[in-house]
Amino acid sequence: MSEVGESTARALLRRLAVEQSESRVPSLTAAIVRDGQVAWFGGRGKVGEGEPTRDTQYRLGSITKSMVAVVVMRLRDEGLVDLLDPIGKHVEGTPFEQVTIAQLLSHTGGLTAEPPTEWWERTPGLPMEDLLGRLGPDSSRHRPGRRFHYSNLGFGLLGELVARHRGMPWLEAVRREVLEPLGMNDTTARPRAPHATGYAVHPFADVLLAEPEHDAASMAPAGQLWSTPADLARWAIFLAGSSDGVLEESTLAEMREPATVADDDAWSAGYGLGLQLLRHAGRRLAGHTGSMPGFLATVWADPAERVGVLFMANTTAGVRGTLMTDLLAILAEHEPRLPEPWQPVAADPDLLALTGLWHWGPTPYLLRLLPERGLSLTPVRGTGRASRFVAQPDGTWLGLDGYYAGEVLRAGDGYLDLNTFIFTREPYDQAAPIPGGPGDWTA
Repeated sequence: MSEVGESTARALLRRLAVEQSESRVPSLTAAIVRDGQVAWFGGRGKVGEGEPTRDTQYRLGSITKSMVAVVVMRLRDEGLVDLLDPIGKHVEGTPFEQVTIAQLLSHTGGLTAEPPTEWWERTPGLPMEDLLGRLGPDSSRHRPGRRFHYSNLGFGLLGELVARHRGMPWLEAVRREVLEPLGMNDTTARPRAPHATGYAVHPFADVLLAEPEHDAASMAPAGQLWSTPADLARWAIFLAGSSDGVLEESTLAEMREPATVADDDAWSAGYGLGLQLLRHAGRRLAGHTGSMPGFLATVWADPAERVGVLFMANTTAGVRGTLMTDLLAILAEHEPRLPEPWQPVAADPDLLALTGLWHWGPTPYLLRLLPERGLSLTPVRGTGRASRFVAQPDGTWLGLDGYYAGEVLRAGDGYLDLNTFIFTREPYDQAAPIPGGPGDWTA
């Protein structure tokens, strides 16, 4: 059964109530999804005369970006674009000749954070033709690929890329290819009843100021959409691994890979391809935060445990960043996930013979079998280059992660060839084809 127990629900609701009260949020909703279903929902505060419900709309803000990114990845999977293509190949009139689609998706293209207009979140937007006419050399802030620099402008351009390839507005493409297949029928470009009004809360008094709402036009792909907790829960389920045919599982996994992190064991926060990334308390989370005048929202998903969490609020600022991880911690404390029962799996005798101790030079490694003829290669002493490998039709294995991600492992006669590195059963085995030729060990 997916729904949380009574004591868990009470603990989750209390954390939400504390946030709404102490942070002075007009209304605040949150939900947890688990194993493809909504396990808990809570709402506090007022929207009109009543408490917010699962069907109350709030603005998504930059969570919109992730939905646009999914359509861009679908275009890539269809062969219509390459992530290494410069954006100008698909959107003529941009002055960014070296900025690639991948860099725009990962905010590493060096573009300015905001468009060369008035404060775009608070003023009606410009048509794309007008926006392109305002772009120039000063619209770049950093060399492409140099660093992470969040760019709303970049996603405005990605929305135009989608529109030009699909022959329809970006929103229609997102609706047909993402929202409808996932059942997100209450996610819209403009608010529909019942919806929360966006407010700014005075910092020194308990009074409210209504924030503006408008069509952002060319900048809409950066943060236009409105949605409900029920719909955003469906999005969290998607991010947690239930792709429902919207995207290949391998493509969604690619979007969750950190784009600019060098040490895979050290990073805590990052960005993939249209998805923000967070490592917290042993979890690897993927999702996105969102903010527009009067609204805040966040969604995180943990594919490893098929769990997700979200909140939506109608306040310009104030919700503490720890709310999401606190809710996940409460769930883990009250209802920890049980590991799947271990059971034996039949193994190919030839593969079984490969398992055990191997050496990279003098360094010992362990090779283990994984499901579906996969392999795991890890250093015995716990430090070094560890990777998992997936079997290929030609009898080789392809690296999935770590230093050897994308590299090819081949099994030779008494040795392993991992992208030219020779692993042997004994340190520098005399019989193995080790470049340079091993000499004799001496005291």
